[in-house]
Amino acid sequence: MKVLRFISIVIIVSLLASSVCYADEGYNWYIVKRGNDVPRFPDNANEVAKYGSIYIDDNSAKNGIKKIYLTFDAGYENGNIGKILDIMRDEGVTGAFFILSNLINKNPDLIKRMADEGHLVCNHTSNHKDLTRLSDSEIISNLSCLEKQYRDLTGLDMEKIFRFPEGRYSISALKFLYENGYKTVFWSMAYDDWDNSRQMNPDKAKMKLLSTTHDGAILLLHPTSSTNAQILRDLIREWKSMGYSFGTLTEI
Repeated sequence: MKVLRFISIVIIVSLLASSVCYADEGYNWYIVKRGNDVPRFPDNANEVAKYGSIYIDDNSAKNGIKKIYLTFDAGYENGNIGKILDIMRDEGVTGAFFILSNLINKNPDLIKRMADEGHLVCNHTSNHKDLTRLSDSEIISNLSCLEKQYRDLTGLDMEKIFRFPEGRYSISALKFLYENGYKTVFWSMAYDDWDNSRQMNPDKAKMKLLSTTHDGAILLLHPTSSTNAQILRDLIREWKSMGYSFGTLTEI
């Protein structure tokens, strides 16, 4: 009986330990859209914010300041990133590009252009791995590798502004990144634009974005999207006509 009791205790402790580990294994960032009102964020958003993470400009949202932050997750070029940069240059707006090593390796000219034209070039990891599966040392090695590539290419230090691949995060990783000086950026506005084989109709995409625009929005787009390359100029002009200006993440 004592042996059975001991085995039962070991099993229970193991299960509890596993559940604790799993609870911090990873979450997926999501938003629940509410028209032009601020969306509903994940239940643990306040805990996320404790570690210097941002997903909206609270000051703008609470005080009715009409400001938007354009951010792009850019892993590779397919002919559309250059078009996106052309539009932003012509319209006099800047944003933040979260890049991978692949883009530096294959399209260094685009990276230099982003920096030269006043955009923030930020860290999206070297290879888009799920950081919730990596150790602290593996995380810092992954980010540092990309930063070195950027420094070697441009002579500049990459902004210590970071976004988790696919928005998959853990509290322990957030805490570790915060302690190492990184500002983690999520988003408060996005749409299904990442699948190049399933691009949304431009008019529908434009309507979807305009109908969810809100003060202080951090907008996530993918610059590989052919639809985004078609609609971005019209969107920027529409937002300007609505009274919006375009902020920089370092302001938050």
